[in-house]
Amino acid sequence: MSDLFAGKALQPLAERMRPKSLAEMVGQARLLSPDSALRQAIESGRIHSMVLWGPPGCGKTTLALLVAQYAKARFVSISAVLSGLPEVRKVLAEADQCFQRGEATVLFVDEVHRFNKVQQDAFLPYIEKGSIVFIGATTENPSFELNSALLSRCRVHVMEAVSVEDIEHALQAALADKDHGIAADVKVSAQQLRHIAQAADGDVRRALTLLEIAAEVAGSADGTVSDGILQQVLADRTRRFDKGGDQFYDQISALHKSVRNSNPDAALYWFTRMIDGGCDPGYIARRLTRMAVEDIGLADPRALGIALQAWDAFDRLGAPEGELALAECVLYLSVAAKSNAAYVAYKAAKSEVHETGSLDVPLHFRNAPTKLMKSLGYGKGYAYDPDVEGGIDYAQTGFPDTLGEKMYYRPVEQGAELKIGEKLARIRALREQARKARG
Repeated sequence: MSDLFAGKALQPLAERMRPKSLAEMVGQARLLSPDSALRQAIESGRIHSMVLWGPPGCGKTTLALLVAQYAKARFVSISAVLSGLPEVRKVLAEADQCFQRGEATVLFVDEVHRFNKVQQDAFLPYIEKGSIVFIGATTENPSFELNSALLSRCRVHVMEAVSVEDIEHALQAALADKDHGIAADVKVSAQQLRHIAQAADGDVRRALTLLEIAAEVAGSADGTVSDGILQQVLADRTRRFDKGGDQFYDQISALHKSVRNSNPDAALYWFTRMIDGGCDPGYIARRLTRMAVEDIGLADPRALGIALQAWDAFDRLGAPEGELALAECVLYLSVAAKSNAAYVAYKAAKSEVHETGSLDVPLHFRNAPTKLMKSLGYGKGYAYDPDVEGGIDYAQTGFPDTLGEKMYYRPVEQGAELKIGEKLARIRALREQARKARG
C-alpha cells in the first residue's frame, strides 16, 4: 500500500497534520461515533464501497485513506477533474491484477460527480466482482449527479462542515505538534485562532493553510502573529458558495422560503449570505421578481413594481450601493401579504387548455369585421358591457360552449385580495343568477 502519511518534510501543514487514525479525525462526531455502523465496519476491516458527500475540507480524502489503512489495502487516488477514461481503465486493470493475487485495492475518486455516465459505468463490473472497494467523494448531491447504477452499489455517507470549535482544536494541535505542525515558535492568541477558524468556513484544510501563512509571515518578524498580519491573511477570504452547485441552490431555496414564510430577518440573512458568497445580484433580483409574482401576487399588487424598481436601481447604482435596494425589496416581500391564487389559477387554466385542446370561441365573442362573418353569426348577441347598467352583462358567457363556465381564480383572505375576493364573489353570484334565469 502506498504510504501517503510519510515523506512530509516539504508538504503543506494541512497534509502534515492529516489524521493517522479515526480517533484523530476532526469533526464528523455523528458519522464516526464509536457505535456507528461505519466506524465499526472500518475498525473491523469489513469495508464497503461508498460515496462520501460533504463540503470541501470536511475530511473525505482523510477518511478514504483511513479506510485503506485499517483494511491493509492498496490506496489509489484519481481525480475526476484530471483523469479520463483511458486512465480509469488502466487503474481498474491494475486493481484487477492485484485482486487475482489476493491484494485489496481502495480506489478513491475525488470529485466523482465530474465523471459522465460512461466513465461512472466503467467502475460497475469491478465493484461487483470485488476487484476494488470504490470510494467516491463529492460536494454535490449524489442523487442528482451520480448514476443510479453506481449509487445502488454504494452506501452514501453524509459528512458535515466542521464546526468552529473543532477547527480551533485542529489549529491548537498544529501549534503543539513540533514534529508535524508549526515548526517555528509562533505566538498566536486564542482570539486569533477563533478568527481563523471562523474564516475557514467549515474547511479544516483551509484553516490550517491560513495558519501556516500567518506563521510564515510572523516568523520573518519576531514570531508573533499580530492583528495586522492576521487581517492581511484573512483579507481575501470567500465563503463556501458554489455558484453552480448545491450550496447555491440550497441558499436561494432558503431565501425564497423565508420570504414565503414572512420571516424578514431570515430572508435578509440568506440574501446577505448569497451576496457575501459572490452570487450575481442580478440573479437574486430576478428571483425576487419571481417571488413577487408567484408568492405575493394580487395580495399586494405593489410587490411586483417594487421588485422591478429594486432591480432597476441595482442596475443603475451597481454594487455595493445597489445591494441595499435589493435588501429593501427582500424585507418588503417578506412582510407583504401572500397569495399564490393567481399562480394556482394560471396552472389550472393551463391544464384545462392542455386537456381540452382548441375549442371554438363562442360566436358572440368572435370578431366580425366583414359582412360574411356577420352573416355567419359572428358577434351576434354580444353585449358591450359599458352600455349595460352596472357595467357588466352577467348573462354573457365567456367560455367555449362545450366547457361551460369555469372557476380557476380563488382569492385568498390576505391583503388586497380580501377586497378582490368580495367583489368577485358578488360578480360570480350575479352571473350564476343570470345563468339560471336564462335557463
